[in-house]
Parts: sequence; C-alpha cells; structure tokens
Amino acid sequence: MKYIIVILVIALVGVGYIYKDHLAGVTGNESSKDKKEKKKDEKGAASAEIGVAQQWALPDKLKEISGLSYLGPDRFACVQDESGILFIYNTADNKIEKEVPFGGAGDYEGLTLVGDDAYVVKSDGTLIGISNWNSKPVTTQYKTSLTAEHNVEGLVYDKAGNRLLLAIKDDEPTTKAYKGVYAFDLGAKSFNSNPVYKIDMNSIPGPATGKKKKGFQPSAIAKHPSSNDLYIVDGPSSRLLVMDAQGNIKQVYALGNAFEQPEGITFGPGGELFVSNEGVKGPGNIIQVTIKQ
Repeated sequence: MKYIIVILVIALVGVGYIYKDHLAGVTGNESSKDKKEKKKDEKGAASAEIGVAQQWALPDKLKEISGLSYLGPDRFACVQDESGILFIYNTADNKIEKEVPFGGAGDYEGLTLVGDDAYVVKSDGTLIGISNWNSKPVTTQYKTSLTAEHNVEGLVYDKAGNRLLLAIKDDEPTTKAYKGVYAFDLGAKSFNSNPVYKIDMNSIPGPATGKKKKGFQPSAIAKHPSSNDLYIVDGPSSRLLVMDAQGNIKQVYALGNAFEQPEGITFGPGGELFVSNEGVKGPGNIIQVTIKQ
C-alpha cells in the first residue's frame, strides 16, 4: 500500500505541472519558453523611413554571418563568427563562389576590403590582414590595445584617412558615457589607442517608432560613399545609427523584426545599403535597405 501511495503522489505532481503550463497559456502567465520567444519579438516595428528592397537567404555555412563587404554587382565578401574563412557569395546564383581560409576557429566579427586586400577583426581586437586574397593570400596579424572586454565587432575602411575604423560593442573600461570608434593607420600599420569618434550614450535619441531602448551596442559599421556619414548597426536592438563625419549623431532608426540579428553592414558605390543578419529562427540573410529622406 505504501508503494501505491508514493506512485499516486508522483503522478499527481506530474499532472500538476502539466496543468500549470496549460494554465499559464490560458491566463497569460507565460512559461519561460514563451518569454524567450516574446523577447525575440520585442524589436517592434521598423521606423517609417526604413524599407526592404530585396532579401536573399544564405546557406547554412553563413547562418552565423558576422561581417559583410560589397564586392561588386551581386557579389559580397562575408565572414561568419566561428571559422577563419573568407566567403565570396553570389546573390544572383544563390551560391558560395569561393572560400579563402585565413585562420582557425575563433570569434571573427568585422570585415572590410581595401583594394586587393581584406581585413578581418576578432572580438578581442586582433586585426587580420589578408593581402592578395583573391590570388595568393598572405595573412598578417596586428595587435591593438582593444581586448575581449571591449568586444570589437565593427570594422570599415576609411579611404579619406587611409585607415580602418574599429567599433566596440561593449563598455569602455573607464566610462559608460561613450563608446569609442578607434583607428588603425594603414600606412604606418599602427593603432591609435585614443578613440577618433565617441558615440555619446547620453545623446542617442529613441527611434521614431517602437520601444525606446537603453544604450547602444555597435555590431557593425559602414561609411557612406558620398556623404561620409558613419552607419552603425546595433544588433541586439535591431537599430541603425547615422553619425556625421564630425561624430555628431544625426538619426537613429528602428530596423524592426525583419532584421532578426543585424551583424553586418556595407554600401555599394552608388549608396546602396545592405545589412546582413545572423539566422535566429531561420537562415541568415542579406537585406538591401532603403531609407526615405
């Protein structure tokens, strides 16, 4: 009889948990799974100025795409954050044309092209130069004063200054008032430990629509080919910040739910804007974005 009672108690407890989960769905008391799904959808609607012109789904190898650079019509150079491979992706053919290995496993984030050379940044601030990437690639590493605590994710070529710009995602070690954008001089092959731009955390306006987000976490950076404005993506909140060449914040746009996890940004020569997203609920993708002026 004792064993029968124990079995009945266990059964009743199990039924209670099932009923609790059911009741959560009925009464609005969310389960932990529901809360996680809801959190993914909290990015909200896009700003009215933001539109999607085209969208391309990426293959599994690029589901975790973390860096994007325009190469030519229908062609992009990409990196994904777990393997040291430069991928050349053709959006017209929906296929990877070429793979250029440049390193082992690691946390690769930003990517930019400078003529026949490519540069990749790791989250710990290490810069990797890949000269003659399309023919006989030679890899060189450059150390910066940035670290994994900064969590470096943005990288872009600044032609006017013949330098690379590096944007950090996490906090500065000594202040939360700003997040720096740093420069690596390509001529001298030297890093400036003082930020050349400061993203003022207290001056970032809320998006025109959607919930106002705290802070800003740069996940990618690009430079407009004609205005020289900096375009900086906040991946976790799916936002786009525009800053002029003097470092003044001009606009913050909500990208919205269509951009699940924006991690890459690049411009075509005519000002065409492209944003890449890591896959969350589906494959990664590249989106051509329009912005109404």
